[in-house]
Amino acid sequence: MTTLAVQFPTPLSLFHFAVLGSTLLFSSVASDAAPLEAGLGLQLWSLRAPAKENPFAALDLARSYGVTNVETAGTWGLSADAFSAALRARRLNVVSAHYGYDRLQQDLRGVIAEARAFGAEYVVVPWLKNQDGVFDAAAVARDFDRWGAKLRAAGLKLGYHPHGFEFRPLPDGGTRFDTLVTQTKPENVCFEMDVFWVVHAGVDPVALLNKYPDRWRLMHLKDLRRGADVGTHTGRAPATDNVPVGEGVIDWPAVLAAAQKVGVVHCLIEDETTEPLKSIPASLAYLRNLGLAR
Repeated sequence: MTTLAVQFPTPLSLFHFAVLGSTLLFSSVASDAAPLEAGLGLQLWSLRAPAKENPFAALDLARSYGVTNVETAGTWGLSADAFSAALRARRLNVVSAHYGYDRLQQDLRGVIAEARAFGAEYVVVPWLKNQDGVFDAAAVARDFDRWGAKLRAAGLKLGYHPHGFEFRPLPDGGTRFDTLVTQTKPENVCFEMDVFWVVHAGVDPVALLNKYPDRWRLMHLKDLRRGADVGTHTGRAPATDNVPVGEGVIDWPAVLAAAQKVGVVHCLIEDETTEPLKSIPASLAYLRNLGLAR
């Protein structure tokens, strides 16, 4: 393992943003359609600990942060109907729902029914079984393309969330992630960038956004601590490597500007720090200061 192997631009200071005021962010693309107009949301996995105690109180907590858009990661032991009702009662809008690869393989019809009941727009696969980063990318791409076509016919969109092992270089050049992109149709499959895992794998997120500008539609916002090991392609890291957004190595103004330029629609905080209930408000404050509202 190595220390930070990718040189990213130096983040602009919060002072600069305070001076620039409400027009501070994305001014170069402000005249375009605003892909990030949906604003800032929360991946509910961030609240997995309090949800074990009381799922309804956890949803109350999500609403207390002032966000309206959420992404699900299971239903916290509730039935899909009960969970959906609890979300609606709190005016929480499900923009995306995570489902395991096996679930889509075995029960695609059930996934479609549940996601539509939630009112979700996206169905996202968050993980692939792999052995030290090795998996059959061509076979996965075929499944994604087939499922994506069926989801599209049902009014949904299929996405995939890489965790870093997909970026392990191949002997003949390229990566398995490249295969997932190039061997699926844009109308059937999009991608959700988790910026932490991209940087953890030693990849520049701005370059990756620009490499496939028509494929990214969702983004997980979380930061990597300074001095953390990168370039391991494991998709795993200790919780202590996660820090509140704005306190780590990632150049968020550059990443968010690139995200808007390529068409990312939803930005969602996913907190995997050791103290999410402290870190989520800190991340929200930083991002709202950059201009991401809601």
